[in-house]
Amino acid sequence: MADYKDGYWMSGDGLRLHYRDYPGPASKSPLICIAGLTRNARDFEPVANMVAGSRRIIALDLRGRGESGYAKDPMTYLPITYAQDVDLLLRELNLKGFILLGTSLGGIVSLLLAHGWAKQLRAVILNDVGPEIGAKGLERIKSYVGNSRSFETWMHAARALADVNGDVYPYYQLDDWLRFAKRTCKLANNGRIVFDYDMKISEPFRLPGGEAGVDLWPIYELLGDKPVLILRGEKSDILEKAAATKMAKKLPNARVATVAKTGHAPALDEPDSVAALTAFLSQVK
Repeated sequence: MADYKDGYWMSGDGLRLHYRDYPGPASKSPLICIAGLTRNARDFEPVANMVAGSRRIIALDLRGRGESGYAKDPMTYLPITYAQDVDLLLRELNLKGFILLGTSLGGIVSLLLAHGWAKQLRAVILNDVGPEIGAKGLERIKSYVGNSRSFETWMHAARALADVNGDVYPYYQLDDWLRFAKRTCKLANNGRIVFDYDMKISEPFRLPGGEAGVDLWPIYELLGDKPVLILRGEKSDILEKAAATKMAKKLPNARVATVAKTGHAPALDEPDSVAALTAFLSQVK
């Protein structure tokens, strides 16, 4: 596993937030990685391992996830607040240039950030998300987010996650599900395995418009001629094929890469994901 250092920054409302900082040369723009709704910085271990040492990677725990603080007010669990949090980190890091990589919710946050950082933004990678969110996928996520569960062992957690996500990763074996569980869950103080996020993140998400809150098409189009890679799981119910095709047509330097046999969202270690990311990053300084 690639080596990293833990980094921290403070939100505007006093939360201590966490990121993993994987080292890389100053000559290349670092990759700022933002995970999905219930996920955390550990999701980007495959990317860190893939580019180990060749590019700096900063993988974030959004508020309420991983090692970041939980919000006192659950109504701050909104994309605009996440974007404000990340904006503060970017100001603190004072980077001359960077690439945004966002999975699902992280992609929405990336779009909200992009215009304000247009001078420093070199490229954007959107992992299975876009300005249009599939209704079936949205309802599926709403059906489980915020449902607190605990498991006796990592094996129990892995099997439970396989039951829920088997259609997303139909080719996963038990070792894959164990790895998935350890990225998604944590060991609680009582010795039980629990999901590694604040259950209250579901409260604003379940409100009308809580998944984004704004029309994202105009924001997406503001990316202009910047390089954009759109990763889409072949079986995704969040980024539907028609929406991905429309995204590619809207911008001159946007392209879609399909990840075979995968739903929402690609884990970024699939052969199709690795090939697309490697080719894309090789063209961005």
